[in-house]
Amino acid sequence: MNNNRTIDGKVIIFSAPSGAGKTSIVRALLSKIASLEFSISACSRAPRPNESHGKDYFFIPAQEFKHKISSGDFLEWEEVYTNHFYGTLNSELSRIWSESKIVIFDVDVKGGINIKEKLGDAALSVFVMPPSIDELEKRLRSRKTESEDKIQQRISKANEELDDAKHFDVVLENDNFDIAVEEAESIVQNFIDR
Repeated sequence: MNNNRTIDGKVIIFSAPSGAGKTSIVRALLSKIASLEFSISACSRAPRPNESHGKDYFFIPAQEFKHKISSGDFLEWEEVYTNHFYGTLNSELSRIWSESKIVIFDVDVKGGINIKEKLGDAALSVFVMPPSIDELEKRLRSRKTESEDKIQQRISKANEELDDAKHFDVVLENDNFDIAVEEAESIVQNFIDR
């Protein structure tokens, strides 16, 4: 990992336990703030239905992902579950900054913490807080995309991730989606205008 990188522009990080609504909030912000550009993460898992390579994620097989790690191609990466890697390619930041845009991330909690540590004041980190673990479980079940084992794994992980909220610049409650988006827009716009 390259720790001597220069900061070319600002980044905004949205992280949360799976099912807290971070992706929906990020999508809403992208439609409201023209200067934002979504950073597409890389992952080693298979695409879900309706996901496509280069749009939702860069889907990279685990072996190739490990090779890219050792080559220093990632700003940050994490082995979220055994042999399930997620990360941010340095080339994504370069692409977005070359278009004079502000990078917005939708990443897992550890990834968000890692990006903030690397980029410091050039980054605004936002933790999306779900109303409760019960509500989180309900949202995960309503997706109908994962097995019972996966849901239980995500709930267990969410309990740990809630403790990490303290590492973020802002904790955004997502009780009411419309209010959360309004608050997020205000927080992000203030950061951009600094």
